[in-house]
Amino acid sequence: MADEQKDMDLGAVAAGEVSSVEGYKFQPIKGYPMINWRGKRPFTSTQFYPAQLKETYGEEVDGWRNKIFWGDNLQVLAHLLKTFRGEVDFIYIDPPFDSGADYRKKIKVRGKKYQSDQAVFEEKQYTDIWSNDEYLQFMYERLVLMRELLSENGVIALHCDTTKGHMLRALLDEIFGAKNFLNEVIWDYRRWPTPAAEFQKMHDNIYLYCQNKGKHTFNKQYMERSEATERRWKGQAIVASHDETGARVPSDYGGDESKGSPLNCIWNFPIVAPSGNERVGYPTQKPEKLITRFVEVLTNPGDLVLDCFMGSGTTQAVSAKLDRRFIGADINLGAVQTTTKRLINILEKTPELGKKPVPGFEVYNVNNYDVFHNPVQAKDLLIDALEIQKIETSSIYDGEKDGRMVKIMPVNRIATKADLSELIAGFDYKAFDRRQNASPNQPVEKILLVCMGHEPDLKAQLELEVKPHKIDVEVVDILRDKSQLEFKRDSEARLAIKDGHLEIERFYPMNLLQKLSLQKEQVSDWREMVESIIVDWNYDGAILQPVELDVPEKNELVSGRYKVPEDAGTVRVKITDLLSESWEGSIDA
Repeated sequence: MADEQKDMDLGAVAAGEVSSVEGYKFQPIKGYPMINWRGKRPFTSTQFYPAQLKETYGEEVDGWRNKIFWGDNLQVLAHLLKTFRGEVDFIYIDPPFDSGADYRKKIKVRGKKYQSDQAVFEEKQYTDIWSNDEYLQFMYERLVLMRELLSENGVIALHCDTTKGHMLRALLDEIFGAKNFLNEVIWDYRRWPTPAAEFQKMHDNIYLYCQNKGKHTFNKQYMERSEATERRWKGQAIVASHDETGARVPSDYGGDESKGSPLNCIWNFPIVAPSGNERVGYPTQKPEKLITRFVEVLTNPGDLVLDCFMGSGTTQAVSAKLDRRFIGADINLGAVQTTTKRLINILEKTPELGKKPVPGFEVYNVNNYDVFHNPVQAKDLLIDALEIQKIETSSIYDGEKDGRMVKIMPVNRIATKADLSELIAGFDYKAFDRRQNASPNQPVEKILLVCMGHEPDLKAQLELEVKPHKIDVEVVDILRDKSQLEFKRDSEARLAIKDGHLEIERFYPMNLLQKLSLQKEQVSDWREMVESIIVDWNYDGAILQPVELDVPEKNELVSGRYKVPEDAGTVRVKITDLLSESWEGSIDA
């Protein structure tokens, strides 16, 4: 960020005392109980991060187009503060559970001859492995930002399980205030039993907190009654309820015209079937019925819904169908591509849901988030690209290069002074003392920091923190130096205009082809490796505005040949392969 950026009181922004800001400060947390962990850093301010509009789909409706962001959601949330502070009516998040697992997506070559259930290979989407302290700091910072975005009548739903649920509950109490706790919803489901000496785990936990209890939106719903319950209710009297004076009041759910019993906090919905129509091929996908109930109860049509751990895009799909505006974000490109495809299908197949047309959506990158396609692979890509000698035994360093110890900072977000704490805490200060005594005028350590953008005083701050020891710090900034690095072979394609048609003559997704070759799979038609093709017939050189959307069903192939409109100019084509990696190119009509 620029040196001149300043933190600003968000209250001043809301009051109109300032017209624009480059940074933000937050209101204090609401109180006790509090949870502590080693290295807990107060999160009281953040900076504004820029976003780049990349693609638009569909039309605006009433001046609004929904929004999808690709990037670290900490930066996305900070970006949203400038426009949407206090404007979000409902937040649903399904964050990492700290499950200790790698989540993989099954990659199948398309086409009818590959319809077996056997996946060609699996691609790791993200790793849910954390240290306890790192996980809590990660969630703490993001929940503080979400609280700032939530409206006065807003509600947040945090989906978790028993792994970290007790800690997250305490964290929510600290940030939102225990008095603003609404419910713990138990999502009850069935799955294959596991051979373990414990009770089978058959539920997840969703914690609901509001910004201001009593002001929050809550549209009462009722449970469906079975036939047996219906017969029992028709044959028996229902005891009426009483008001605060003791007077009888009519029951909401008695007699033949009963609405049923008010919805309780235990919900039974099946998980998404592996081979069902709803499955979009993304790990950890949640059923639409589960999210639909939250959206219907806790929002009204036209309200704004946010999910910054977007995954398969279920929250966005449900919001579109229920006439809610939405914002989604994810660090994983596969999640962005999966959600984009899902929303395109909604726009194409159901141009009108109810009485109002469905707004289109925009896709943004935040902080030029386009260097790495898969953050799981980012560290290995950097080690290879920078020719770093990897160190497996060190707890703080990732490798060594030209006599310097290498530390790869968090990828795809700006490295801050707070990110240095792990490194500083892990230094061997006794070894530093020995080296300094032996060579007083020489640095006790030479360090190379690899960053995806960094605060300007990062180097100076690290050198200051270890005084009186002298260290020599060098910074490699990927945003600045990425033109000199080659992370992977780019895909290749060739376009042609023939007989009034755009033709994709060939397409070589290099990374995918390499993975397929390892599986000894032969592909005879390039279309078998393509997830979608979109075409902008009049590309303005900056924002892709597709008109031709070739997004086939699971076992179908893209066409690869499209009629060119008479008014076409510069034609821009985006081809997305099975790994969710894309090639873009242009041709004059």
